[in-house]
Amino acid sequence: MPTFRCGRFPEGLAGVLALLLASSTASLAAGTPARAAKPLPSAAAPPADQPMADASRIAAVVNGDVISEADIANRARLFALSTGMGLSPEVIDRLRPQILRQLIDERLRVQEAQRRKIVIQDAQIAAAIKDIETRNNMQPGALRAKLASDGVSAHTLIDQIRAQLAWSQMLREIVSQRVSVSDSDVAEQQKLAAQRIGQTEYHLAEIFIPVDDPANSADAQRFAETVISELHAGAAFAVVAAQFSQAQSALEGGELGWVQINQLDPAVARIVTQMPVGAISNPVRVPGGFSVVTLQAKREIGNEMATVATMRQACMAFTTPLTDPQNPTEQQRQALAKARSIGATVKGCDQMEAVAKATNAANHPVDPGEVRVEGVNPPAFRQLLETIPLGKPTEPLISRDGIAVITVCTREQRNLGAITSAEIQHRLVEERVEMLSRQTMRDLHRKATIDSRDHGV
Repeated sequence: MPTFRCGRFPEGLAGVLALLLASSTASLAAGTPARAAKPLPSAAAPPADQPMADASRIAAVVNGDVISEADIANRARLFALSTGMGLSPEVIDRLRPQILRQLIDERLRVQEAQRRKIVIQDAQIAAAIKDIETRNNMQPGALRAKLASDGVSAHTLIDQIRAQLAWSQMLREIVSQRVSVSDSDVAEQQKLAAQRIGQTEYHLAEIFIPVDDPANSADAQRFAETVISELHAGAAFAVVAAQFSQAQSALEGGELGWVQINQLDPAVARIVTQMPVGAISNPVRVPGGFSVVTLQAKREIGNEMATVATMRQACMAFTTPLTDPQNPTEQQRQALAKARSIGATVKGCDQMEAVAKATNAANHPVDPGEVRVEGVNPPAFRQLLETIPLGKPTEPLISRDGIAVITVCTREQRNLGAITSAEIQHRLVEERVEMLSRQTMRDLHRKATIDSRDHGV
């Protein structure tokens, strides 16, 4: 019997908030041991017996705001935890200048957002943390406990979330006031897309490493090469992008979506056309810094047929994990009995939705959204979604954390290669937000008073 974890499908796990800890928690949620992050060496954080004064030593002052060595050490720990990888002293040493630059940029962004009266409320931070826990099937409070157990201050994650949300909100408010995407803009893009039907387009993700001063170009390139080494060693591209990319796409784990060659920097375009799917580029010099891209897929413009399904799911959560399927607890037996009863009595999606609303916990959605069936794993579950009659409940799908019963409501062939007006409008807005972000950061650096205690930063 295929196993299944109640919750959102992999296609829906987009965004930095879902990705920061995905690699260290997803395997736990799926019922297999997670790869624990190795303790960071002394190069990344002061030993326990080292005086606190060293940890609080000032690394930089940004318009009067202090960045300490402890801030840098905590961000390095968060990176190690996010990737599930131990980092050597040499790697930490190479990461340190870029971590400091990132923290400087975050201070500048928060200061500018505050100057514009943009405040990220504690409730927004709490909602973001809850979102991480929900998407990774974690109990409330489990994320803070996970960070604490790995020696990472919760404020490290909170500060990063606050900076990202504030900057994104500020940029979108500015764009909404200054820029509008007209119907003629969309029509022009649709006309161009129609002319390119049959050509190749590329699904890309990016890590952008800025160079604010030409004197720092060599350091930025070395950092990019270090990041690439970690990616080749197994670090998830989306997690690394969420931690270190300075493009707005970092909020989506570096995701650029489907792009055409004419939409890319020429240097990037030359490399992308030669890359095999799954490859990671070397650092590419682009205006404003370096870009590291990965090619996730290729397709023919205007022609990508796929099966898209919608469904409803009822989830019976276990109060304790199922560690021995041959010896379940009484609560687990009762959950299985309830799942079988649902499967035997529910007829159709409307009934399943009503049952699920009365059954599911808050972090188990009744409607997981549209699912591209070809991208579902494991294969046994994918085959089930492809073949089960519409409206018929599945057999109980058992995982370590609970049991699901699913009803497929619709299943249709759709041309995902056909670009919609909404997608064009979204892309044009994102391009303008990114341009505004880079220009604003250059202006903030030019006007700022930054006292860095590191040479070359």
